[in-house]
Amino acid sequence: MTAPTPSALPSKAWLIVALLWFAGCLNYLDRLMITTMRGSIKEAIPMTEAQFGLLTSVFLIVYGICSPFAGYFADRFNRSYVIITSVLLWSIITCLTAYVTSYEQLLAMRALLALSQAAAVPASVALVVEYHRGSTRSLASGLLLSGAMAGAAFGGVGGWLAEGPGWAYAYKFFGLLGIGYSLILLILLRDPPAAEHSSSTSHHEAPVSLREAFVSLLTNRAYLVMLLYACSLGVVGWSVIGWMPTYIKEQFHLSQGTAGMTTTIYLNIAALVGMLVGGAWADRWSRTNERARLLVPIIGLCVAAPAVLLIGNTPSLALALTGLAIYGMTRNFADANAMPIFCLLVDPRYRATSWGISSFFSCLIGGAGIYAGGLLRDAHVDITRIFTFAAANILICAFLLFSLRGYAKPRR
Repeated sequence: MTAPTPSALPSKAWLIVALLWFAGCLNYLDRLMITTMRGSIKEAIPMTEAQFGLLTSVFLIVYGICSPFAGYFADRFNRSYVIITSVLLWSIITCLTAYVTSYEQLLAMRALLALSQAAAVPASVALVVEYHRGSTRSLASGLLLSGAMAGAAFGGVGGWLAEGPGWAYAYKFFGLLGIGYSLILLILLRDPPAAEHSSSTSHHEAPVSLREAFVSLLTNRAYLVMLLYACSLGVVGWSVIGWMPTYIKEQFHLSQGTAGMTTTIYLNIAALVGMLVGGAWADRWSRTNERARLLVPIIGLCVAAPAVLLIGNTPSLALALTGLAIYGMTRNFADANAMPIFCLLVDPRYRATSWGISSFFSCLIGGAGIYAGGLLRDAHVDITRIFTFAAANILICAFLLFSLRGYAKPRR
């Protein structure tokens, strides 16, 4: 089937993507650089492997719990102001993390960081698809989320700084950078004028009800399948992010800084490319096939699964990094098209809420997966079994998306 003809883009549509790209970069850098500073932080604040895994698990649990309500706020109120407030608060908390002296304090800061960051991504992806309603939607979404991949890649700088000025210096520097950027967003970031007059998105003429949003989404069969999909993919994605630097360091006898930089650069540059390729491909294909935004992620996931097996079953660092790059690229065809898929399945009024609820389940399951990985490492379980499980989960995700092909309906 042929997709609808795209309409003209609102003014500043690509500027908004650029502004939110850098915000997403800071978001992921601040949350993930801890994984590349493991040795330095454990030296300053003694903890077990399971406790270190819990730092990411607690972040994901709090982030997940807050996400549905954060998504609702982004649907109910001005999305730009929600984003600006989130950037300012998480940057302040990032600065304060530099001053913790105990494990309990560090754990509390991770929880507060999650609380402050939860609103940013649902509001950002919903704002971008409001600006991009035609055949630029997947590319714009992919560009936006590629900022997160860039931030995760730069997170490797944390491991490098931890070996130099110290891990606390990294938190101070990036926290202050975020505070300054929130002021730039306050000047430049705006919701699209069309959203203020649309009957489906107006906050004044048709206020969004939290109860109605939840009922609409949780009684939508296709959306429930997407939640199961998000959970399965979340286990894989967060486990790779949380433990890959440690695996590469130990398996191939690299230093903390080298392993952190190598892993994050390979994984996240590949992911960035995957976001752009997957987004552009889906946009182009969607002109002649309305299911393209489902089909492109399915293809990517079917390639990502054997790549994960390669990472965990090779004695060669070069082959492991090749597998990591292939996984990072093809797995992120799915992320580039995540919000465009929601746009095919859910009421336009509840797009940010749909993302928030999805994040809730993805983060809870992903956080549990990272903590379980720490427990398995403490129990000396063979790492190849974990990679095999991850590959099987990826194939399950591809099947779940394939089952939705009959539900895809073009929406605004």
